[in-house]
Parts: sequence; structure tokens; C-alpha cells
Amino acid sequence: MLIPQKFKQLLIKPSNYQTKLKLHFPDLILFESDEYVVINKPPHVATLDERNADNPNSILRLARAYTPDAQVAHRLDKETSGCLAIAKTPEAYRHLAMQFEHREVAKRYHAVVSGIHNFEGISVYLPILPLPRDGVVKIDRQKGKEAETIFNTLRAYRLHTLLECMPITGRMHQIRIHLTCLKAPIVGDETYGGKPAFLSELKRNYNLKKDTDEVPLIKRVALHAHSLTFAGLDGQAINVVAPYAKDFDVLVRQLEKFS
Repeated sequence: MLIPQKFKQLLIKPSNYQTKLKLHFPDLILFESDEYVVINKPPHVATLDERNADNPNSILRLARAYTPDAQVAHRLDKETSGCLAIAKTPEAYRHLAMQFEHREVAKRYHAVVSGIHNFEGISVYLPILPLPRDGVVKIDRQKGKEAETIFNTLRAYRLHTLLECMPITGRMHQIRIHLTCLKAPIVGDETYGGKPAFLSELKRNYNLKKDTDEVPLIKRVALHAHSLTFAGLDGQAINVVAPYAKDFDVLVRQLEKFS
């Protein structure tokens, strides 16, 4: 496994503070060769440029300031952190794009979900239909495109479960909606039935200050692209692991502490 010699974890807050934040692209790099860069994408930063976005940063824009011919070979949702592969040359992009098309890229995500679940190689094979106007998806057995995800339990806590998610296909919001179908929605994923996680749920005799609203342990969908494996132009396997983003790490540590 390739791990960074220098890695600076970032906690990006989803607010106007974000517009003032200056991301330093080299700090995000987990792996680099002449053909590829793999970064640990921070949460709340879009992969591609967004129209009318408050935040001018995007991974594509940052990558092209670092290497002019950069192209992202796949996407992560704005709130999702973790491994994101970027091609530095057109040839490298075509090479990796073909691997994604032929489902030769291994992607492993970690998710914290509500409830206690014992999944051992559970496969969800349900077709997904995007709803472009709403920016969401639904399960549609007639019109949807095939989608498959495999799930394994990594650790069960008192009220939550840490899962490994392996998408075989790469549909929009695939992991999120498939977990909802398993009655295991991701923490913080209100779009697909997920609820926030609060310290008061975990810690006995928790006392909240008077006239204060409790803040969730994580302010986004608790999904992290943990590892990515693909072949370089020379045919050698590139396997990269992304450390948890700070907010995801805090969530898991609190679950461990009070489980």
C-alpha cells in the first residue's frame, strides 16, 4: 500500500468560511507518478466546477493549477472525502477511463450507518434512475441502470455500524441509496433517510449547556473513499489508501470510546 510521506488532514467547514479557505494542492497528494496523482479529497469541495457556487475551489481547478493537462478520472460527491485519481496526461486519462468502463478499478469506501448490522459480503443489485431536476436518484426496476454494491461490516457499535462498501458499478449516489434499501442509511444523509449522530446519544449523563443547540458529530454524509486500486500505464498496480478526514475520524473515535 502506498501512503503519503507528508499528509496534512483538513477539516473544511461548510459555510462562508469555506470561500476564504486556501487549499494547498500538494498537501492533498497521497501518490504521484509521471502519469497520475491520487489525492485525499477534503469534504465539502466539489470535484468539478459548480455553477453559482459560493466556493470557487474545485478539485479540477486546483489540479490544473498544479499540472495543466489534469483530468479527473472519476468523481466523488461534494461531501465525500477520500481517494480521487487525477490523470496528468491524455494517454493516462484514456487508460484509466477504460479501466473504470470495464469495472477493473477496485474502490472501497467506509461509511458509518445507523443501526447495528452484520453484513458479510452482502450484495445489493438494484437498478438506479437519476432524477436530474432533483439531483437525487431512486430505485427503478424498469427504467434504472444496473447497479451493484457489496457490503461488509467492519465494526458494530452500540447504535451505529462502520461498513466497508465496494461499488461494482459507479452510479450516482449508488452506495447511499443501496444502504437505505438495506435499512442502514448513512449518518448525516438526510436525502436518503439518514439521521445525524449526536454525542448525547452515545455518552451517558451527557449535559448540554442551557440555551445551546447540540451540534452533530459530523456535519455531512459520513462516507469516505478509503482506498483505490488501478493499473498504471506500465501495468503495475497502484494501490492508495486515504486516511480519514478529521471529521470522519472524530466520529469513529467517539463511537469507539462510548460503544
